[in-house]
Amino acid sequence: MTTAVYQLDPERIEFPPATHALSHPNGLLAIGGDLSIPRLIQAYNNGIFPWYNPGEPILWWSPDPRAILELDEFHLSRSLKKSLRTKGFTYSVNLAFSEVIAQCANIRAKHERTWITEDIYQSYNQLHAQGIAHSVEVWQNNILVGGLYGINVGKIFCGESMFHTQTDASKCAMAILVQILREHDYQFIDCQLQNDHLKSLGVKEIKREHFLSQLNCYKQMSTDSACWQPRSIDYLME
Repeated sequence: MTTAVYQLDPERIEFPPATHALSHPNGLLAIGGDLSIPRLIQAYNNGIFPWYNPGEPILWWSPDPRAILELDEFHLSRSLKKSLRTKGFTYSVNLAFSEVIAQCANIRAKHERTWITEDIYQSYNQLHAQGIAHSVEVWQNNILVGGLYGINVGKIFCGESMFHTQTDASKCAMAILVQILREHDYQFIDCQLQNDHLKSLGVKEIKREHFLSQLNCYKQMSTDSACWQPRSIDYLME
């Protein structure tokens, strides 16, 4: 059993195996390093993600169990289906990435400490510029009222955060994301950690070992460039 947290070498872009993460706190694997693009890509390709509070050193995690959403298990409730069609929402992909991540940080900062630091904001915008990080947006009267963002790893989408300023807007963003991923033969969404909101959408927990096995299989698959072409999107699912 691992009882120590790994100190990352700032000169080397590598991580210990995700299976070496601590049980308490669940999933803590390493400390330090940086948020450079090569290191972030290496992390996500190995089932690891950064999560830390402002003023703390960078902490890297790989929890067990892992929360995922199988696309065919997405729970589209009657009330959510109604919201998708009747609230006057419109939807887009990759038209306002910077605004989405900024809103995610602002909403959380109002209620709790946010892990979306300025360094996170800058690094993930760089990932977006390189076609690795993506966003889904929800609009009402041309105002951004909801959205989510995450990282593309082969045929897996690693969700990072979501926000809403209108009821159900973040759930609608998830529905649009599921629609996009189904159209392009993705396998599942990595939701990292379970919570009641995600559980209501059909998110479940699986063993980290199983998650890593799936990740190793699907991360090698290529992504259709049309999937993340910036555009407006119509809601099509029934």
